[in-house]
Amino acid sequence: MGEITGKRYDTVVFDMDGTLLDTLEDLRDAVNDALRTYGMPERTTEEIRRFVGNGVRNLLVRSVPEGDGNPEFEAVFQTFREYYAVHSNDKTHAYKGVTELLKRLRDAGYSVAIVSNKLDAAVKNLNRIYFDGIVETAIGEREGMDKKPAPDMVWKAIDELGKTKETAVYVGDSEVDIETARNAGLPCISVLWGFREQDFLAARGAQVFAETPEEVWTLLKAGKLP
Repeated sequence: MGEITGKRYDTVVFDMDGTLLDTLEDLRDAVNDALRTYGMPERTTEEIRRFVGNGVRNLLVRSVPEGDGNPEFEAVFQTFREYYAVHSNDKTHAYKGVTELLKRLRDAGYSVAIVSNKLDAAVKNLNRIYFDGIVETAIGEREGMDKKPAPDMVWKAIDELGKTKETAVYVGDSEVDIETARNAGLPCISVLWGFREQDFLAARGAQVFAETPEEVWTLLKAGKLP
């Protein structure tokens, strides 16, 4: 991996949506398909941007009128799940420079994982499509494991990689990611190309920012994250 001044990191845990992949349009389309099916008002892209981050159930709670108190909520949620299972990659794409960053990390000897509040099957499928042979472990929402901001997914990923949290870094784009890193005991790099803006993140405790994937690499090599 070469010499790294300061603290040496060997493991990087990434969020998926808004960090590695721009999934916003597919999520919006899946939400709106379910809402249309039940005669409910559709949501804008910007509304969906604000609603994501706490898992797909919470995305629907925020999107459906009256949330999970709506008597049709569970049916709407199931319709969303069925649609998204088929259409999770219609408009999704990797952010510019992300694949190159992941390859660079792999080639430099870092271990890389993805943890996401997306459904586990979708996380694994999208990882296969975009990062096959690059990202070793990809974990999504599943029964028996608390979703982010609980640290369970992060610790599970680090364990699967055979690493320890003492040399791991978390990279994400949202307030949920900041809290997840804090709960897991990891330093956090907040990226600014995703679903949240810098002022919003700073107000919620973010300390280290990256405007581009190249800056993530520079920060990791410097090895001096708080």
